[in-house]
Amino acid sequence: MELKILELIFSFSAGMVALGCGTGIIITFIKRRSKQPLPAIELTSRLDEIVDRLTRLETAIDSTAVEVERISEAQRFTARVLAERSTTPGLSDKVRGSTTPH
Repeated sequence: MELKILELIFSFSAGMVALGCGTGIIITFIKRRSKQPLPAIELTSRLDEIVDRLTRLETAIDSTAVEVERISEAQRFTARVLAERSTTPGLSDKVRGSTTPH
């Protein structure tokens, strides 16, 4: 009985090794057939230009976002000041007139 189990283990191991080797050979064959040439220098330079432009665009968007946040903070502050101001009495009841001596 032990001999039969040992034979099953060896046959399973041999099958797995054969399957792994076959898969490796097939993948290597596919990789070699579909190998693409390296990109040209012109294409690489154009991609570098695009990266530079995207970097500048990202910086501009970040700056705009900061300015919008500052504007909204100023607007909130102004609204709060106006709200507090409207609850306090505006002018006293005394008559306005000239206080300079003539």
